[in-house]
Amino acid sequence: MSELNKIALQILSNGKGILAADESTATMTKRLDSVKVHSDENNRLLFRQTLFSSLSMKECIGGVILYDETIRQKTSNGKTIPELINSSGSLTGIKVDTGAKTLAGSKEEKITEGLDGLRERLKEYYKLGARFTKWRGVYLISDKYPSKLSVSANAHALARYAALVQEAEMVPIIEPEVLMDGDHSAKVCYEKTSEVIKKCYEELQLNNVDLSGTILKPNMILPGENSKNKISNEEVAELTLECLKNNVPSEVPGIAFLSGGQTEIEATTNLNQINKKNNTKFIMSFSYGRALQQSALKFWSKDINDISGTQEVFDHRAKMCTLAAQGKWSENLENKK
Repeated sequence: MSELNKIALQILSNGKGILAADESTATMTKRLDSVKVHSDENNRLLFRQTLFSSLSMKECIGGVILYDETIRQKTSNGKTIPELINSSGSLTGIKVDTGAKTLAGSKEEKITEGLDGLRERLKEYYKLGARFTKWRGVYLISDKYPSKLSVSANAHALARYAALVQEAEMVPIIEPEVLMDGDHSAKVCYEKTSEVIKKCYEELQLNNVDLSGTILKPNMILPGENSKNKISNEEVAELTLECLKNNVPSEVPGIAFLSGGQTEIEATTNLNQINKKNNTKFIMSFSYGRALQQSALKFWSKDINDISGTQEVFDHRAKMCTLAAQGKWSENLENKK
């Protein structure tokens, strides 16, 4: 077993998942604005530190993805944020892309940038305590998107990123997100997601990436948010498993789903169904941002100094996600706080 494979398994084993706390300053400002809390460096740190020092970090969270600002911050007792995360047995991760920009040649689509200078940044992040990384490619769905250009360009960028990350002795999370925006059916989502994932693995193999030392972070197979053709949680699970079984090489140790605009309960219910039906060798877990933090953020905004109350809300959500990652969640458990 390689060192990178051990890290990937440490993050996702025993029902643990990933807390995606890598919102950029602009995104975090929007989240705080939405609950009427002023976004400054101290408030951003206070909310994140509250989550990172909660009880569920030990049992439920195997890794935390940070943003550049956060990995450099110190907690109120003088520990660095990576030291706080590691003290619970969780690993520190870092978002290393510099964002999605307009794709030249297909103006409505995006390409993720950040390869320039990445090798040097990775060395610094490793010294700061990071042991895994994240890079997100985003894809539109419509009758003409994602274009072959978008599928190819983003797969190539993800593969180049992953090769550099492994060279720096860290585990790359591969995140090709086919967006929920639109009125497409789940069948169309299945087809487009299959195309995107297949191309990613072609490029990863071309770049000699050790797949056993990676984690895939895909979207679930869902109809577009404006689609009239809604499907059951069972169908979401069946289509998602089918897509991954057909397109993800067996060397990949684990899959950590993004929530992609689902509510906390939707993301938990669908993950639970996926694990109840999981007939693959992949670990199927979570890498949630809003679907882990939203209730805690709303509670915290009423009194940002109520640390224990906020942690209680977060701990409940994290526990529900961990149960779902083992196929053991039920709706009844939601009310047993």
